[in-house]
Amino acid sequence: MTEERLQKILSKAGITSRRKAETLILDGRVSVNGKVVRQLGARAIWGRDEIRVDGKTVKPEAERVVLALFKPRQSVTTLHDPQGRRTVMDVVGSLPSRVYPVGRLDYDVDGLLLLTNDGELAHRLQHPRYKVPKTYLVKVRGFPDEDALVELQSGVSLEEGITAPAEVTVVEVRKNATWLSLTIREGRNHQVKRMCAAVGYPALKLRRTKVGPIGLGSLQPGGSRQLNSREVRALQREVGLARS
Repeated sequence: MTEERLQKILSKAGITSRRKAETLILDGRVSVNGKVVRQLGARAIWGRDEIRVDGKTVKPEAERVVLALFKPRQSVTTLHDPQGRRTVMDVVGSLPSRVYPVGRLDYDVDGLLLLTNDGELAHRLQHPRYKVPKTYLVKVRGFPDEDALVELQSGVSLEEGITAPAEVTVVEVRKNATWLSLTIREGRNHQVKRMCAAVGYPALKLRRTKVGPIGLGSLQPGGSRQLNSREVRALQREVGLARS
């Protein structure tokens, strides 16, 4: 048993993200062995020390679960929606373990969405430091010329700055549109849509097909499956997590 920062323990327990765990600590909602802790550098040993959040004991580490979901369009990437729209949790249905979406996909976008109860893995998959590749199949209006493709590959100027280089391939040319495969390693809001619009070819449809080493495979819209141990290890290697 080794000491770990409290926010890391709360994240690993699947309670919340590291960033939100820091807020819980600063708000005095976390205690260790009966004493409220407000220091972000505080450490504890999970399994030996009694750690509580809002008076509830943080249970021993649960079995890690990672799901791949083919998120359908017209569903929101959240646990609850105040507008009453269908959420990804409605799509997945009941599960033996509580899981949380890793990142998000827009309401009108479908494709691969990972869900997990492993807070540390989710944190790293979303953090820009780890540059996890995400691949999208994009239908754009018109026929992108060489200049547009080069701009997408080298970096597109957006309001907040130039995007990192992307990988772009023309998949299929239709009557009035073109399908592109676009891989990015950032997570800006609506990034793929904004990149395509910025080079003059607005996105008409968007589907995420891959996150890191995990692809949609044979999943159909609304379908989900639990990743096997080999796939989970591949995700962990992608973000520098080494576990036995």
